[in-house]
Amino acid sequence: MIFIQSFYALCVFCGLLYLYTRSAVPSSDDVVFKKFQHTYLVVYLLAMAADWLQGPYVYALYEHYGMTPHQIEQLFVAGFGSSMIVGTVVGSFADKYGRRANCILYGILYALACITKHFNNFYILMIGRLLGGTATSILYSAFESWLVYEHHARTFDKDLLGTIFSHATLGNSIVAIAAGVVAQFVADRYGFVSPFDASMVVLIIMVILITMVWSENYGDAKASIGTSFKTALSHIKTDRKVLCLGLIQSLFEGAMYTFVLEWTPALGQSQVQTDPNKPKEVIPHGFIFAGFMVAIMIGSSVFKVASRYLSVESFMRPVLFISALALCAPVIMPSSQAAVFVGFLVFEGCVGIFWPSLGTMRGKYVPEEARSTIMNFFRIPLNLIVIFILLQNLSMITIFKFCVALLLLASGVQWWLYRLSLVTPMADVEKGVSSSSIPFKSTQQQLVGNGGASYDDQSEVIEV
Repeated sequence: MIFIQSFYALCVFCGLLYLYTRSAVPSSDDVVFKKFQHTYLVVYLLAMAADWLQGPYVYALYEHYGMTPHQIEQLFVAGFGSSMIVGTVVGSFADKYGRRANCILYGILYALACITKHFNNFYILMIGRLLGGTATSILYSAFESWLVYEHHARTFDKDLLGTIFSHATLGNSIVAIAAGVVAQFVADRYGFVSPFDASMVVLIIMVILITMVWSENYGDAKASIGTSFKTALSHIKTDRKVLCLGLIQSLFEGAMYTFVLEWTPALGQSQVQTDPNKPKEVIPHGFIFAGFMVAIMIGSSVFKVASRYLSVESFMRPVLFISALALCAPVIMPSSQAAVFVGFLVFEGCVGIFWPSLGTMRGKYVPEEARSTIMNFFRIPLNLIVIFILLQNLSMITIFKFCVALLLLASGVQWWLYRLSLVTPMADVEKGVSSSSIPFKSTQQQLVGNGGASYDDQSEVIEV
């Protein structure tokens, strides 16, 4: 089948591209930076591994418990709704009470969500979805906020931040494939709830490591939660670059999460039945998923090469447009399985470029004192998009048309951001903060005033 051959071909190409980027793109020889990068990536990838271990078996476990399709739909909507409402508030605690503390809270909440999976009770499972949705908001805001602050506080080269994001995307894809294999292994031997137990073990290890190797940092610790919300909204309204980033994230990730829900039926419907007397061949979901992850890894390597020659704001313009064209495949050629699959691979490659690019741009433009709060605000519209899709009875082609429209809008906003970046004061870009944020020096002083450590001595970085 095309899926299996494509997977092996992608692996070879990914390996060759990775070797090329190692030789063509210079890396830092700074030992302190490498230790810092290692310290962050180990913890971050454990956090992602815990998430990936659960993913393949959430729906299967609900079915195993005898939940109706309507009940399962309610559980999923509750998860996205929790991420949008409760998660926005809890995730924003990071700026006031500490990003490290918020990351620890992620581990606790997600572990509690795993425990609820042992109960065949709709209401207990609903509590688990609410906990999991809240934890997800923390995962996609607090970890990055901690990284960006520490990177600037330790005065590393600003260009190396993109390197960390690229390695995080590459490692996340590898972790996703490994987590899928582990989840399959334990589920086959111990049942559908065992992947959640494995996830809980990973979360416990992650929390222990955070307490051992991460120092605490804050946004504006003196501000109340209400003040943080007002500050975040003020930056979004007054700084057009921050607004652009929020729109790009919401539009692209809204299409991406919708794609996650629809790629399986799209490939299934595109399969041509040559012999009506034979049962329809089951597509190899494992190889397809692995192929998608390898495509993301390829995208992360492309980011490293592209960012050497062009600004992120510049090369993301064609990337977002190409992603829209890629998802036109199931709209234009819904009966061509090969065309649909190739389009999906191209889209996943764009995802691999998008993640480190978005992190790099947020590191430049999102102000430090309300970073986590602003990032959680960005997740509200994307969760609304996914909830809207889940609650509608739309045809597959209509859903993909909707995705294409979102990506085209994201591409247009990226052009707007590129034009704005041409007039951005270079002093602000060099500091990694937006022109609307407070001076970085005062942020460091605030950290020390709240009991944090000074970073004049970079040798205090702890290696995992």
